[in-house]
Amino acid sequence: MKAQDDDLLVYDEDEAVKFILGFLPEEAKAGIDDTKIEYVLDVVYEYYEENGLIDEDSTEEASIDEEDMFKYIQKCAKKDKIEITDEEIQLILEGEYEYGKSIGIYNEEE
Repeated sequence: MKAQDDDLLVYDEDEAVKFILGFLPEEAKAGIDDTKIEYVLDVVYEYYEENGLIDEDSTEEASIDEEDMFKYIQKCAKKDKIEITDEEIQLILEGEYEYGKSIGIYNEEE
């Protein structure tokens, strides 16, 4: 687990984007670029903030309703006129989850 001196986890959006681009299956890479990934990551962060899931001073785990977050991203993309498919959103979210696991932010649910 990578952590700062105060034990808060370090999430680097640039590293997340690189990780997700490498995580994507070859057939998806043509339609998903760093701009789409950055958009989804920004909306995920907004979702976390709006739902009280981010506390910069805490390392406590939060439970995330993945279906609700997915619908939130769909709604935002439609409102912002971002051309992104449900499959692309899902792949980006899967890549973000794997990145989070790799740095110790997420744990496998049992």
